Amino acid sequence: MRNWTNGIIDRSAVDVGRTRNRCLESQFGKDKPLTDAGAKLFASPAELVDDCEVVVVMLLNDAATEAVYRGPNGIMKSKLAGKLVIDMSTIRPDTMKSNGAAVFAARRCLCRISGGRQHRAGEGGQALRLVGGTKADVTRAMPLLEQMCRRIEHVGELGSGSMMKLAVNLPLLVYWQALGEALTICKPLNLPADRLIDILSDTAGTPTAMKGRGAAIAKVLGGAPLGETAFGLNAAKKDLATAVQFGASIHAELPVTASALACYEEAEAAGLGDADATALSTRWTQRKGKS
Repeated sequence: MRNWTNGIIDRSAVDVGRTRNRCLESQFGKDKPLTDAGAKLFASPAELVDDCEVVVVMLLNDAATEAVYRGPNGIMKSKLAGKLVIDMSTIRPDTMKSNGAAVFAARRCLCRISGGRQHRAGEGGQALRLVGGTKADVTRAMPLLEQMCRRIEHVGELGSGSMMKLAVNLPLLVYWQALGEALTICKPLNLPADRLIDILSDTAGTPTAMKGRGAAIAKVLGGAPLGETAFGLNAAKKDLATAVQFGASIHAELPVTASALACYEEAEAAGLGDADATALSTRWTQRKGKS
């Protein structure tokens, strides 16, 4: 097993298995688990890249990647020759291609990897990773990816992973709104929340995510406060907005996605941006209809 020197640029701390870790300083303080494990901190993306063989980038949106790649001390200011950049950000495919073109222009290499945040490396290798990039770059990244993932799918050229990730996220994020509407029409039944969620979860229309989220949703329906955030509502809103924008760019209509996006925007405006995306479902049951 090769012992990589690996750098991480992320909003949060991530464990990448048997590697020598480097990480970018975070204003959120989420780099502490890595530094406690012996990781070295750097003040800028350029400094981090210069000290690493492989760099893993996981950022919230397109604007963040613009700053990290092209900022005054960004990735493109580093000595990238011979380095491998694995970008796991959920962003527009054309943005991923643009970042990749800038890297390739300098005879460097960029490999696109995407995967759900709920399946981080170090959590039993449960992530499905959707990869876009050249065959050579993906092959080079494979020893690291195999430590992070249970399944790796190379789905095409650079940007393909981003496209597939948007498609993977879309049905689940739309489902949380559909679940809220389903719960709303069940209110006249006056069933206990845990029983109602149990019944709905045992049907063909329920995603596997309900196995891990159903109990928490039932507690909130029963009057408990919102629990911990696994995947934030604001991040879910961003992913749906990205899907709608990308759909428009390829002349694809996404009416259900656009409608769900409006519901996420309304929930975020109501102060639920930092809550788990499933708060969309429970909020809808409490929302008064518009006259």
